[in-house]
Amino acid sequence: MQRDVALVVLGSVPASGVGVHCSLLQSNTSGETRLNKEKILQGQGMDEPLSETGFKQAAAAGSFLNNVLFTHAFSSDLTRTKQTIHGILEKSKFCKGMTVKYDSRLRERKYGVAEGKALSELRAMAKAEGKECPVFTPPGGETLDQVKIRGKDFFEFLCQLILKEASQKEQLSPEVPGNYLETSLAEIFPLGKNHSGEFRADCSPPGLAASILVVSHGAYMRSLFGYFLTDLKGSLPATLNRSELMAVSPNTGISLFIIDFKEGGEPTVHCVCMNLRDHLSGVN
Repeated sequence: MQRDVALVVLGSVPASGVGVHCSLLQSNTSGETRLNKEKILQGQGMDEPLSETGFKQAAAAGSFLNNVLFTHAFSSDLTRTKQTIHGILEKSKFCKGMTVKYDSRLRERKYGVAEGKALSELRAMAKAEGKECPVFTPPGGETLDQVKIRGKDFFEFLCQLILKEASQKEQLSPEVPGNYLETSLAEIFPLGKNHSGEFRADCSPPGLAASILVVSHGAYMRSLFGYFLTDLKGSLPATLNRSELMAVSPNTGISLFIIDFKEGGEPTVHCVCMNLRDHLSGVN
C-alpha cells in the first residue's frame, strides 16, 4: 500500500509492507535580520532577531500558506527561525496552536571565526587559501560534509518518525476531510505535474501520511537540497535546472519536495518547486 507524507520546511519508516509518500515544503531561510541585510555572517554564534522587514516576510509566507494543513512543525532553535515559524503559523487557518519542535540539527552552518564579520572578509580569507567561498572552512567552522551529515541525520529522523506514526494509523481530526493534506497543497503548488502522475489532489485514501513544516537557514538548506538531488538522485521539474541549486534563496523562499518511502529502500525525492518567492511581492 502506498502512503504519502507532506513535509513543509520554511523547510519514513513504513510499517511492515507499507510504503510512505511524503511532500516536503521548505522555507529555505528565516526572515531578514539586520545583520543579514548588512551582509554580516551570522552562522550559529550571532543569534540576531528578525528585522521589521523580516517579520513582514514571515507574515507574507504565512498568508501564502494559510490554507495548508500541517501535521508537524520543526524549526532551528535560533531566534530568527523561531520568530519566522511563529509568524507563519500565526496566519494559519488550522495550525495557530501547533507545537513547534526546535531542533539544533537545523541550525545554520557554523562559520567559526568568520561569524560577525562581513561576507567580503570570508571571501578574502578563502582567496588567501586559494579556495572558493562555499568550500572554504574558516577556523572553528563546519565543513560542508559536517553540515550535510547534520541534514541527513535530521531527514532520517523525520522518516522514522512519520513511518512510525503511519504504522500506528494516526488519523486527522474528524472535522478535516481525509484528503485535505493533498488538496490544501494542490491549491498553490502544481503537484501532479511534478510527480509523474503518481500524486493526485483527489487521490483516494490513504493519501498523504503527514504534512510537515520546517524552517531553517540558507547554507544548511542548500546542503540538504544537494543531498536530496545528488545522493538520493532526486528529480527536478522541467522548469528548474541543477545550476539553480547554487542560487541564493530569498529570505523565506519556499521549496516543495514529494518524497516516497518503501521499507528497506532509499527514499525517492521529487522537487516540485525551489526558492519560490511569489509571496514576497511588495514586501522587500
